[in-house]
Amino acid sequence: MAAAPDLYETLGVTREASPSDIKKAYRLLAKEFHPDVNKSDGAEAKFKEVSTAYEVLSDPEKRGRYDQFGHAGIGNAGAQGFDGGGFGGFGDIFDSFFRSTGARRAGPQQGSDLRTTIEINLEDVLLGIEYPLNFSRVIRCQPCRGTGEADAAERPKCDECSGTGELRQVQRSLFGQFVNVTVCNICQGEGTKVRNACASCRGRGVTESEVERSISVPAGIDNGETLRIRGEGDQGARGAEAGSLYAEIRIKEHSKFLRYGRDLVTECELNIVEAMLGTDLEINTLDGSTKTLSIDPGTQSGDRRVLRGEGVPDVRGRGRGDLYLQIRVITPTRLSSEQESIIREFGKSLTDDHKPRTEESMFDRIKSVFGG
Repeated sequence: MAAAPDLYETLGVTREASPSDIKKAYRLLAKEFHPDVNKSDGAEAKFKEVSTAYEVLSDPEKRGRYDQFGHAGIGNAGAQGFDGGGFGGFGDIFDSFFRSTGARRAGPQQGSDLRTTIEINLEDVLLGIEYPLNFSRVIRCQPCRGTGEADAAERPKCDECSGTGELRQVQRSLFGQFVNVTVCNICQGEGTKVRNACASCRGRGVTESEVERSISVPAGIDNGETLRIRGEGDQGARGAEAGSLYAEIRIKEHSKFLRYGRDLVTECELNIVEAMLGTDLEINTLDGSTKTLSIDPGTQSGDRRVLRGEGVPDVRGRGRGDLYLQIRVITPTRLSSEQESIIREFGKSLTDDHKPRTEESMFDRIKSVFGG
């Protein structure tokens, strides 16, 4: 028995090919060898090889098994069938009793799903945003209205399967009589066949086009989450349902705020006088508003304060998080002679337990010099 072909070679891609590269290669080869369009010898067999290779390599789980174990990791996909010595093949026996949910059904198949990335600012998370998106997708061919037939004529039934899209074969074995149901290899399970192909789409019923859409990104969405937009993937052939568009969210790093779930963290700077005596601090929140925060006397660098309800909204509408403020006390690195003299005098006035022995007038002098 001849060795099964390498699936990457079948599609003409390397083993490092990205999902988009694999999809692009498959589309080109499928257009070239589709039996409705290419009537040359061997075109139908080549189309089956290409379709099998894409079925495996477009599925991350199947591709992983194939990369690790070869054809043994994916059963008989892409390989020649096992000869069961008169039993019709093990696959045929089990297929008589079970239907795999991943098996291809007769009739036009749903279009492929698409993936993209949406990059937004942290501020956009507060209220949500309508994000304009341009991308390429397969849409219904307008000249033939998706039928694939010239002049939008109705497609006739496939003669091979009488329009069912399936072929049934009765087999006898030691276990009794079994009916093996397979997808029609002439119409590829669609039940109809193009006789006079549309010149615009070459009988496929769909064409690729650039589209513009506005994607609603909800408030509170987090980095790495994915939105599913149904019906915005590739259009299925001959009126079949379109796939979905999956948009992964990327939130740009903010220069002042860090996000932890629904909470935000930012840093607040105090000079030594404000830290010692306390102050009312004006805080700029993420939405651009200003809040007043009272800083108690004796605040230390590293202390935290919180503004309730000034964080990020919950994506399910369950309130908002909080804004945490990390305090950083700034120690001056350059002092004037007057400032240095006052600080030295103040240092001498402290007792061992750091409680000042001076009168209030000294604090007033420090505030006047350091701007507290």
